[in-house]
Amino acid sequence: MSKNFKMVAKTLFGFEEMLAKEIRNLGGSNVVEGVRNVAFEGDTGFMYKANLCLRTAIKIIKPIHSFSVRSENDLYKKIYAMDWAEYLSVDTTFAIDSTVNSDNFTHSLYVSQKVKDAIVDKFRDMDGSRPSVDVKFPDVRINIHIHDEHCNVSLDSSGRSLHQRGYRTATNIAPINEVLAAGLLLLSGWDGQCDFIDPMCGSGTMLTEAAMIACNIPANINRKEFAFEKWDDFDQELFDKIVEVCLNRVREFHHKIVGYDKAPSAVRKALDNVENANLSEFISVERKNFFDTEKFTEGKLHMVFNPPYGERLSLEMEDFYASIGDTLKQKYPGTEAWFITSNMEALKYVGLRPSRKIKVFNSQLESRLVKYVMYEGSKKAKYMNKDKDND
Repeated sequence: MSKNFKMVAKTLFGFEEMLAKEIRNLGGSNVVEGVRNVAFEGDTGFMYKANLCLRTAIKIIKPIHSFSVRSENDLYKKIYAMDWAEYLSVDTTFAIDSTVNSDNFTHSLYVSQKVKDAIVDKFRDMDGSRPSVDVKFPDVRINIHIHDEHCNVSLDSSGRSLHQRGYRTATNIAPINEVLAAGLLLLSGWDGQCDFIDPMCGSGTMLTEAAMIACNIPANINRKEFAFEKWDDFDQELFDKIVEVCLNRVREFHHKIVGYDKAPSAVRKALDNVENANLSEFISVERKNFFDTEKFTEGKLHMVFNPPYGERLSLEMEDFYASIGDTLKQKYPGTEAWFITSNMEALKYVGLRPSRKIKVFNSQLESRLVKYVMYEGSKKAKYMNKDKDND
């Protein structure tokens, strides 16, 4: 049985608590939240499962060494001293990703170059030959993180960012990141127990992530490969078994997931992506302008969307956000509506008081995920009826 080791899952700002919960639910131990990351422990099988299943993780890295470092020469010597033959051979291609936050090191590319030189020189001095660098498709991706005078060296088990799920081949101008979409849905409390709508669905990312959460489908089941599949110790049989076990936990979904967009091109892209994710039986997408629609179900409705915002809407911002508020008020009773915006000024025009505001980031933009609860009838009537029920 393989031993447990430390791993670190990277995530977006504000998603740390959610990711920690995901890791615990999956079976990880010694879970510790950081800033944009969560540390935890598990065995090799759990590393495979974490990459496959975690919805709010961007990468899963495996720390292999750490040391204090004060200069470029110091960095070179300590990287050179490591036993790289444990992780690479002369036939292995590799790449270095560096993140630096230090007064002694200011350029991440220079740090990557120095680390590369040390590894290459070590092999050349031992064997007379060296492994090659392949920035795009390396066999092993090495992660260097320097904070002040502390350096962590890790192996990147994921490879390409885990937001690249594998189902999205068609996108719009500013598509929402899959990890961000999944995180917003989880923050909103979406659990698949009612009907769902994204009334401005774009290329369908929110719809797809909502369906995968509702059905408990592993987040990265459509992904073609993970970096750990190229490692020398990769266990194909164990990985296949984990995929099988995770797919056996998929659950039935008995509600509707509906997407609207007024652009025909967006509807086509959304339908393509939904089909790529094998979720067409759960999701319907229609060409509609949200402001001309009304609630399609008599029961509870959960709404999460990413309205367009920014420069191209500056002239009509007031009307656009006022229309969101009017449509919710007049056409969507019994709906819990959430949307993300980086335009704080625009929120004033919605004309409704949000019951929650959560700080998140959409790429580099500081944003808010806001919640509006639209009651059946008036709020006052709701509480009067509740009082009657309690008499």
